[in-house]
Amino acid sequence: MPEPRRIAGRYELLEQFSHGGMGDVWRGYDAVLDRPVAVKLIRPQAVTSPHLAQELEKRFKREARITARIQHPGVPQVYDADLDESYEQLFLVMELVDGVPLTAYVHPDHPLPLSWAVAVAAQVATVLSYAHDVPVVHRDLKPSNVLVARDGTVKVLDFGIAAILRTDVTKLTVTGSPIGTHQYMAPEQVRGGRVTPRTDLYALGCVLHELLCGRPLFGGDSEWQLMMQHVNAAPTPLRQLRADVPAALEELVLHLLRKAPEARPADVQEVYERLRPFLPVTGEESVPEEAGPAGVPDPTGIFRRPYAPRSRAGSASARPAASPAGPDAPPAVPAAEREALREQILDVHAHYRALMEEERYAQAAEVVGEMIEPAARALGSESKAVLGLRMRRAVSRQLAGDHRAALPEFEALADAYARVSGPSSEEALDSRAQAARCRGELGQVTEALAGLHGVLDVVRSVDGDVSENAVELRRDIGMLLLAQGRAADAFDVLDPLHADLCLVFGPDDELTAEVAETLAVIRLDLDGDVPHSSP
Repeated sequence: MPEPRRIAGRYELLEQFSHGGMGDVWRGYDAVLDRPVAVKLIRPQAVTSPHLAQELEKRFKREARITARIQHPGVPQVYDADLDESYEQLFLVMELVDGVPLTAYVHPDHPLPLSWAVAVAAQVATVLSYAHDVPVVHRDLKPSNVLVARDGTVKVLDFGIAAILRTDVTKLTVTGSPIGTHQYMAPEQVRGGRVTPRTDLYALGCVLHELLCGRPLFGGDSEWQLMMQHVNAAPTPLRQLRADVPAALEELVLHLLRKAPEARPADVQEVYERLRPFLPVTGEESVPEEAGPAGVPDPTGIFRRPYAPRSRAGSASARPAASPAGPDAPPAVPAAEREALREQILDVHAHYRALMEEERYAQAAEVVGEMIEPAARALGSESKAVLGLRMRRAVSRQLAGDHRAALPEFEALADAYARVSGPSSEEALDSRAQAARCRGELGQVTEALAGLHGVLDVVRSVDGDVSENAVELRRDIGMLLLAQGRAADAFDVLDPLHADLCLVFGPDDELTAEVAETLAVIRLDLDGDVPHSSP
């Protein structure tokens, strides 16, 4: 596989998300911290010398620091900002958000439920309140700059980028061109006037209007026509476009869209207070008529169940979806295509092994994960090749410390291997054991012990008490009992295990020594109430 481009010696550019006038956004990977990141590359048009590049770099870092000061979950974290070695590109490394842009929520024939539109606007208002306190003005608030994460949290992107590219400070855009997107640009931006927090309020009004009626505030055949409408044209009241919009909500949107900045609401806190009556209340369940677009996150959830825990790791919704074709009915695929796919899988395995050797576990999980769906479509979801890919992803997630994601994968693999190879097969038992270990790491000790005991019973009946799998399971059971505070029970498991290890592997074996150290700690804890075993 071709080596990905790397910048600053650590950030690999894997896939381009978007291309725009201000720069390109890439899905990236941080090789130092083993985590996915978003990398925004900005190519200045006016950098003609290293000296000018360095001046621009100072400004870029300053603006990135300001963005990093917006301490709110609705603003992606800034991890790094710098100029690359070639003095050609500025780059900003940020949190990679798994979410859906607000553009996916807007449809002219299917306006959003009121609660959804207001929930988005209220979350954006909260983010803006923290930004304006820094103070930072966004300048380019629009649906494509707003993501709804999988848990319903709204994320506002590109803070600080517009400020970096201001025409009154740098010459990175055509001289005199205002920063902003024409459909959401406040009149003072069009005129080139002073930008204030109330400029963001106008854009928020444009966004809320669009969410509620499914169409932009103004339409035009040219950018010039759009800009002139923002300066001169009166917006159509929402209730003329959608009858169920409450009068107070229509009034708020019209207030946000007033032409003069000083005529708009005093600040974003006032906007939030006026949105509150239309937000879902805590504990209130969603009704069918409030269902939003299919397949996108629900932004009302954080109001209905604030600070709710994540879904249970073993819940049905957390389990990987089975192939529609079923395990016994792989689709018919031409032999040549199947062979090509198998070659791709071999390449993925080689890439995976290389990443695992470098302890880049999170990226290794991504690499095999991208291969699973196409392989399942061609070979069947429970083919040997696909199950192997799924196992590798689960193992790498487990090693990366993401036990919550690894648990349902191991449980699904245990079921699949039980169907394919039998419930006592090595693969099925290993998957069950790893699932139990994940539960132990997640604090589900009782369930973890039950799982490990179940696997140990089968392993003992097949391979005996001192096989490699058996001694590892016995050790893990003893350690979990100790974690539960059941020191005496842990001793009863680990003491005979130590005797077996001394007999089979010797007292100097690494595992034998580890168990001996644990027994010494337990004896101290039990104040000498337990007998001492001899090697």
